[in-house]
This record gives sequence, C-alpha cells and structure tokens, in this order.
Amino acid sequence: MYWEIWRQRLSALLDRLWHRGLKRSGMVTGLILAALATGFGVAYHQHAQGNFHKLKVKMATEVPEEATPRPGGQEALVLTRTRMMDDSLPEFLSVTMLPGRGMNVLEISAYIPGRGEVNLMASPSLENAANAMSGVGEDANGQASLAMGGAFEAPWAARIWGTASSNAGRIATAWRGHAIQLPANGSAGEGATANGGLMLAGAADSSGSVALPDGGQAQAVFHGFGERWPSKTEVTVTALLSSRAIDLTVTARNTGDTAEPVGIGWRPRFAVLEGGREQLRLRIPGESRVEGLDAKRGEPAGRLVPVAGTPYDFTAQGGAKVGSEGLDECFVALQQGLLDSGPAAELSDPANGYKLRLTALSPTIHAMRVVAPADSSYVSIDPQYNYPDPLGREWNKDADTGMVVLEPGETTQWKVRLEVLPLAGSAPAL
Repeated sequence: MYWEIWRQRLSALLDRLWHRGLKRSGMVTGLILAALATGFGVAYHQHAQGNFHKLKVKMATEVPEEATPRPGGQEALVLTRTRMMDDSLPEFLSVTMLPGRGMNVLEISAYIPGRGEVNLMASPSLENAANAMSGVGEDANGQASLAMGGAFEAPWAARIWGTASSNAGRIATAWRGHAIQLPANGSAGEGATANGGLMLAGAADSSGSVALPDGGQAQAVFHGFGERWPSKTEVTVTALLSSRAIDLTVTARNTGDTAEPVGIGWRPRFAVLEGGREQLRLRIPGESRVEGLDAKRGEPAGRLVPVAGTPYDFTAQGGAKVGSEGLDECFVALQQGLLDSGPAAELSDPANGYKLRLTALSPTIHAMRVVAPADSSYVSIDPQYNYPDPLGREWNKDADTGMVVLEPGETTQWKVRLEVLPLAGSAPAL
C-alpha cells in the first residue's frame, strides 16, 4: 500500500515538471535543434575529408566474398604439408575430405618429379562436387559419391543384389532371419542392386583436424544406419597424412542390442595422367577372383576361380598392363609379400615415373575389387572386407563371404596405407 502511494506521488511530480518546466520553457525544442546541428556539422566535416567519396568507391569496387562450397552441408577438411624432400622424389602434399558426404576423399595432391603438383584422384573441383552432391534425384542415396574421389563403404562394400520390395525404390534381402530393405541403385526391378553401403550421403555428427609436424590428421564420426540394417552402428573415419604415406582407418562399433554383419571398403578413383591408361601397370596380390554370371550385370556365380594363366593374372612382381579393355573384377585369396606389412596392390605409371602402393593392413580385408571401364580416365582399387553380394543365396551356406559379425558392443577395424613411390628405371616426362 505504501509503495503504491509513493509511486503515484512520484508520477505526479514528474508530470508537473514536464508540463510546467521543460515543455513550456522550450528547452526540449532547443535540445532537438542542437542535436540536428551537431549531426550536420559532423556530416560536413566527413564530406570535406572525402570520406563519403571513399566509402562510395569501396562499395562499388569491393567484390563480396564467395560462400565456401559445403558438400553435404559441411565444410571440407583439408590436410596440408610443405614439400621437404629432394626434387627427384614424389611426395604427398594434401588431402581433402568431405565429412558431409561420408568422409569422401575428394582430392589427394602430390608432387611428382617432372610434373609438379597433381591431383591423384579423378574428381571435380570442390564447388562442382558440392553441386553434384545435391542429395536429390539420382543422388538421393548418395550415388554421386561413387563417381568422384574415394568413397568409404559401410556396412558393406560393392553391391548387394536383391528382389523388388513393396517399398518404392528399395530392394529386399535377408540375414539370419532379419528382413533388410536397402535403397536401390536405379530402378528396383529384377536384378537391381544396392551399391556402396549406407554412408555415401551421411553427414558427420562430429569432425575435426589437427596439424602435425609432417602433415596432419582428420577424423569424423557417423552414427547409425537406422532401420535399414539389423543394428545401430558408430563409424569413425581417420586419415593421417605424411610425406610418403596416407593411413586411412575405419572403425565400426555395434551400438545396438542385436548382432549385425559389417563389411567395409574404400573405392578410390585414381586418375590417369598424361600418357594414357594403356601404359599403366597393375599388380594385384589375389590368386583367385569371384566368377561372374553375367559380365554386363556383374552378378557373382558364388564360385571362386584361379587367375593363373588367364588374362586376370596380375600377381607378377611388376604386374601386368591395364590395357584398354574394361575391367571389373573382385580378386580374393590375397597374398602378402615377404617384406610387406600386408597384401599390397600397385598401380605403376612409367610415363610419369611414379607408382601408388595400396597395402591392406587389416587381416579382415579379404578382397580387392578393380574397376577400370574402357576408355575411362581412372582406375579404382577397392580393398574391402566382403565379396560381391555377400548376403546372396548364390554362395554356399557355409561360405565365408568376408562380412564380420559384430555382437552388441563389439568393434572391427579396417585400415590401409597408400604410398607414393618413385618408379625405378623410368624417367618422368619433362
């Protein structure tokens, strides 16, 4: 009550001061006129100094900064290093990865003696990649990721065949009684496939990079495949860059409450530089390959056949020429060299004086799929856990198709090392 009385008396006092004092005395009008005069004075001074003119020129000539391309809605992670070796030795310079698109390795740049800095991956610019990776239309399931750079594949690598599902755009398959419906690659009719796993268009839940004395490390974490797979999965992708090697690691952990099959792969598209693919040499340490039912469709017959004495034998120490014919084969029964850290594939470029060596450091990598379409500008070597169509009925019931079974809480790790090496006995083009 007392507070209300004091409030009313204070309000009445202020009202009397306003009407009887300031308002009638003309002081308010004077204050307004003084403020306007001060403003005009400051404006005249700025005009005299030429600041308005400078501002107009700056606004007319200054080009606004362009927005950074963000494939999948996230900025690329770029690892870089300064070239330190002799001019006669090749070395890696940078790695560009896309956490918004399953950590796709869009670009790997390297110094090649006689050539300078080149991009070893068949891929477009970051801006064009962002435009292609729209997430709609033909890219609705992330298929654009398979057409550039190097896409990580999980929870399976390569293709799974299935039957048409009642859900549009899906194919149906099964594992241990679990019905699985997967996004179809193209139309979901007879012979349709699901290609490249479920993280092609996946956006990272967390990502980051750190600089190291001779390069850097990048990491991204992805969660779950939802109802599309028997259980929930956490996938962590890590890349470690140094002068002569790039280590790539994918760890998958079953975070659900039921068992699940897991296959992991990486599908890099290594660029064909000047000199053409006919002079490239390929070495694959696989003594057998997966036999196909139909070369056009690539569907496996469920059998393994030896490569010795056939056009698919790339096991020799120096490899064999890639040639101009199309190639899409999955090689298995991988053998490790005496001094190697694991089964190693090599792609040699005599015209440019270097070779790439891709070593499978995880014993769970059972296959290497090689894709080099006729007249293409790339050669893909995919070190992967599983064979083609690992859940398919064409395989014997007891056949090991390479899928790792994870119980709840269990983890599996896929790891490879990519090296760039000088090619002995060849002179790079100048």
